[in-house]
Amino acid sequence: MRRLIEVSRFVVIVPALAAIVGAIVLMILGSVEILRAALNVVVDQVPLKETIVDVLASIDAILLGTVLLVIGYGLYELFVDTNIDVPDWLEINNLDDLKAKLIGVIVAIIAVIFVGELVDAKSANDVMYYGIGAGAVVLALAAFSLNSKK
Repeated sequence: MRRLIEVSRFVVIVPALAAIVGAIVLMILGSVEILRAALNVVVDQVPLKETIVDVLASIDAILLGTVLLVIGYGLYELFVDTNIDVPDWLEINNLDDLKAKLIGVIVAIIAVIFVGELVDAKSANDVMYYGIGAGAVVLALAAFSLNSKK
C-alpha cells in the first residue's frame, strides 16, 4: 500500500505536461496574432488604437501561456523531479514558491488587461470601475501573498 501511495505522485505528470502543451499553444497563438497585427498595420493600414488592442490581447495570451508554463514546471518539480534544469527564478521548492510565482504573473496579466481596457474605453467611468476592480484584485493577491509568508 505504501508503495502505491509513493508512486501515485507520478500522476502529476499528466497535468504538468498538459499545462506545458497549453502554454506552448498559447504562446504560439499569441505570437502569430502579434505578427498578424503588424502585417495588418502595413498592408491594410489598420488604425493605431485597434492595433494596440490586438497586440495587448496577444500579449495577454502569451502571459497566460507563461502562467501555464510556471504551473507545469512547478508541478513537475514539486512532485516528480527536483533536479530539472530551470532558471534560478523558476526553481520551486514548495507550494508557497509556486503561489508566489503565479501571483506575480497574474498581476502582470491584470495590468495588461487594464491597459487594453484603458485604450479601448468608451468613458472615464468605465476606466475607473475597471481600475478599481483590478486594483482590488491586486490588493487581495498582495494580502494573500503577505499572509502566506507569515
